[in-house]
Amino acid sequence: MTMQTKDICYSDESILVVDDEEFVSEPIVAMLEKLGFAAEAAGSGEEALKILSRGETTFLLTDIRMPGSVNGLELIRQAKNKYPDVCAIAMTGHSKEFNYVEVVNAGAADFVNKPFSIEELEAKIKRAIMDRNTRQELNRLSITDSLTGLYNQRHFYVRLKEETVRSKRQKYNLGLILLDLDKFKQYNDSHGHLAGDKLLRQVGDAIRMSIRQDVDSGYRYGGDEFAVILVDADAGVVKMMSDRIREAIQEHCSLTASAGYAVFRDGQSPEELVAEADKHLYEYKRKRDIKNVR
Repeated sequence: MTMQTKDICYSDESILVVDDEEFVSEPIVAMLEKLGFAAEAAGSGEEALKILSRGETTFLLTDIRMPGSVNGLELIRQAKNKYPDVCAIAMTGHSKEFNYVEVVNAGAADFVNKPFSIEELEAKIKRAIMDRNTRQELNRLSITDSLTGLYNQRHFYVRLKEETVRSKRQKYNLGLILLDLDKFKQYNDSHGHLAGDKLLRQVGDAIRMSIRQDVDSGYRYGGDEFAVILVDADAGVVKMMSDRIREAIQEHCSLTASAGYAVFRDGQSPEELVAEADKHLYEYKRKRDIKNVR
């Protein structure tokens, strides 16, 4: 049975129930599964951390008092530090030993006193999930260009800095493509701003279709300027992707685009990488203009 309420699909959630007493955790897992959640149990904080490392858990429901070096509050702290999108609720049968502030400071969304009804637990889980989803949506909107659906310029610089650091540490190639739409101003002037906006949305779609999902990323850099960050891509791959994106824009938008690209070198700053790609973009335009004059 899959339950769904507004903005929440229970089957999308994977809940880890952590308690050192099986007679406590097993009935909770069974109740959660009856509601439509995916659920499993762990008998200690250490075991829970191993399960969390698989990256499948979306919700943590843990007893506070557990033997071993990782009690419930420490488990929540470590889980929120490593997996910030995982929701957490603490369970306790000793509410006088812990207060709400302690639990929240550890990173939990709420806590529930044993014994509790499934209705109470479901209500707390739903509220925590809705709060998480709201935060994620607000974060998504803050880094997304509302017109094209690509990431915005502010997020471009955040992501580029992160990727250059990761490229140095993990020693993989990092490519950057900058694109300008050719004669977009003339198109806008002759067809109107609504048509221009529609064209920009189509360009966003063309870029998304051309890059590797969840690996590469596309950005609206400015008015009719776009950028693409390519992970683990050498010069040959970056050139191929640049040509592919330009061809996709021409095919789907009936407009050509100019492109310049660069591959990150150790010692370069993100700004220097952008400057190099920008330089190649203007070289591309200059050579094209000379060719057209001839």
